[in-house]
Amino acid sequence: MGFVLAPAASLAGYRLEAYERVGSTNALAMEAARAGDPGNLWIVSKRQEAGRGRRGRAWQTPEGNLAATLLAKTGFDLKLAATLGFVAGLALADALAAVVPDTVSLSIAADGGNGTGQRFTLKWPNDVLAQGRKLAGILLESTLLDRDRFAVAVGIGVNVVAYPDNLPYPATSLAAMGANCDAETLFLALSDAWMNYVGLWDNGRGLDRIRRLWLAQAAGLGGEVAVNIGGAVVRGIFETIDEDCRFIIRDVTGAAIPVAAGDVHFGAVASEKTE
Repeated sequence: MGFVLAPAASLAGYRLEAYERVGSTNALAMEAARAGDPGNLWIVSKRQEAGRGRRGRAWQTPEGNLAATLLAKTGFDLKLAATLGFVAGLALADALAAVVPDTVSLSIAADGGNGTGQRFTLKWPNDVLAQGRKLAGILLESTLLDRDRFAVAVGIGVNVVAYPDNLPYPATSLAAMGANCDAETLFLALSDAWMNYVGLWDNGRGLDRIRRLWLAQAAGLGGEVAVNIGGAVVRGIFETIDEDCRFIIRDVTGAAIPVAAGDVHFGAVASEKTE
């Protein structure tokens, strides 16, 4: 089948643009926003050739993987808009759970598990893990439209049929785990799950509930972590995320250190030199 929106998304006025291949779904969303698109637009493709991850890293999507971006136009502050990444993580985890049969083994690895037996876990700030390996990533980008509004592109990339093997961390794909699922089926479930969680988020009024739901699926919670912050490595225990969704580390002195941005490493990796 081709890409289609879930009925709940269509009824709520969401729209869909599907492409055979794109440079970047986020870039297309930003172009649409600057051209006057009203938002609530999903842009999807099974092949992305010039995508980006965090910190400008390349993120290509070979044929059969899912590249999806939701364009949202907002009137609230940018810090609040950034928490849409946590909404996206929860929605994607639900969508994956809906389309991957229970018979597919997703045993939680020692690094990146959360001890609760969830089949998919959420790694701060923007990854979804399976078997302790990166399965999907989320990237938020924004552009100023006028004095009062800006647009946010919520980009979601999922390794459906293949995953890169040249990464500094372990990765996987649905196909590698034995799941027989295509990008179209996963997107249908994602567009449905998004409606649930963006409703709970409620323009930020429900952020505390989103935060608590995210923590219930958090990878590495309560375990040893190392966070690379601009070249400096901070080590300690992953304690929580605070009301602004910052990563909170309890270091060896007992101090709570809030982290707004950084690369997180779990378990045995956190004990080694992290560059």
